[in-house]
Amino acid sequence: MVDTTLDRDGLAAFLRGRRELMQPEDVGLRRGARRRTSGLRREEVAELCDMSSDYLARLERGSGSQPSQQMAAAIARGLRLTLDERDHLFLLCGHRLQPRHLRDAHISPGLLRVMDRLQDSPAQILGPVGETLQQTPPAVALLGEETHHTGPARSALYRWFTDPTARDRYLPDDHHLHSRVYVTILRASATAQGPQSPAASLVADLKHNKEFAELWSRQEVGLRWSGAKRFVHPEVGRIDLYCQTLLDPDQGQSLLIFTATPGTENDHKLALLKVLGSDTFTGSRGGVNK
Repeated sequence: MVDTTLDRDGLAAFLRGRRELMQPEDVGLRRGARRRTSGLRREEVAELCDMSSDYLARLERGSGSQPSQQMAAAIARGLRLTLDERDHLFLLCGHRLQPRHLRDAHISPGLLRVMDRLQDSPAQILGPVGETLQQTPPAVALLGEETHHTGPARSALYRWFTDPTARDRYLPDDHHLHSRVYVTILRASATAQGPQSPAASLVADLKHNKEFAELWSRQEVGLRWSGAKRFVHPEVGRIDLYCQTLLDPDQGQSLLIFTATPGTENDHKLALLKVLGSDTFTGSRGGVNK
């Protein structure tokens, strides 16, 4: 029988210890002259974990209810845990068997630390088969909210071939090249991960799509996008941006950062997207309790 006992004292000590070790600079916050707390304030960690500060306080006192698997995953992300630390947290929470999709979605803390310093720029973290794991507010303004999808649709590659709206914000002249590049990316992932992998499962699902099947039969490999990406935004119109990519090979994740040449029309439009992103995320989040 699988042990699902919550280790209240162990979890409380772990959460307090991690919070006290984290510094404001670690998550892109300003320290401020009046800060007396050793590490982060409880409300700061609660917001990072998308939970209420009251629930976090109860967990740190050893009196909170058992965090769900989804909440444990959110805590691990908010505390910038490594995979080993994340697994330890799940055990403390009483979850011996972890759903694969939750473990695969755990973001590299190194990429998160970089992203914490990019909140005023369009940036997003992608998983091995194009799952959007996290976005900055300007990235949501540029591309739309992409983290809420479930099942195969979590992959941008899958949505590109199955959801016509996935192409709306990309210049139509570039659609065919996007399709070819997506196919080669998925081919490389399926080859590297093997026949039982999520990438191979996506290939099987997409072979029913006529465009994908035709491109797959070409056996193309190694195609890449250029550094420039051309978008069509519903509010700012055509905007051309450069895309830099930072890779974490251990977890197969990538951080995409979109920039524009300073002083250009594209730079001015990018500034408008930052305002739109700020408007989208105005207001405090109440958090969830478990």
